[in-house]
Amino acid sequence: MLTKLNVTRPFAGLMVAVSLVAVPIVAQAHFKLLEPASWIVEDQRLGDPQKAAPCGGTNTDAGTPSNIVNKATGGEKVHIKVTETIYHPGHYRIALSTNGHEGLPADEDVVTKEGPRGPQSVSATIMSPVKAPILVDGLWPHSERPATPSTYETDVQLPNITCPKCTLQITEFMAEHGYNNPGGYIYHHCAEYQITADPAKPIDRSWPAARAN
Repeated sequence: MLTKLNVTRPFAGLMVAVSLVAVPIVAQAHFKLLEPASWIVEDQRLGDPQKAAPCGGTNTDAGTPSNIVNKATGGEKVHIKVTETIYHPGHYRIALSTNGHEGLPADEDVVTKEGPRGPQSVSATIMSPVKAPILVDGLWPHSERPATPSTYETDVQLPNITCPKCTLQITEFMAEHGYNNPGGYIYHHCAEYQITADPAKPIDRSWPAARAN
């Protein structure tokens, strides 16, 4: 079921234990992916490039690959940590593709209203309950400007699968924001993963099988 939620309502998610490090600063929001290691080299100040779906970049800068592949065991929890370098009200979503960037979901639908300079975002669809490829949605909702940039972190449980080329995606929906080209009202970061199933646990059959190379 898909629902429209205001950013002040609690998030809906699956297999996630959240620890808010800071209490959730004006035009364009930005965030840096601190953990896991990003698939591209991020600007140290803002975390750019991050506008284009599904994994960052812009119309003129696709980003420089970091060539980092994170490794994990299926069924274990991985730590996610971001810093919102420029504040905007909104929330986050985490997804996992078993087939690289191509398998990542489309950005959520956004409700807009007409503003003095064109469309402005109001709310976005939040999946509840979540299902593959979404791990958690409506994460870290915030609507008050902090005194300093906020850092958020959580542990998210991976499905027990074997996936040589998985992509973990973290996106931020921005409310009260004008339309970006590219990216619309969403900012994007990704991390590449090599996941090996835990033989002591059952395989999670709800996730798409990784394609053979």
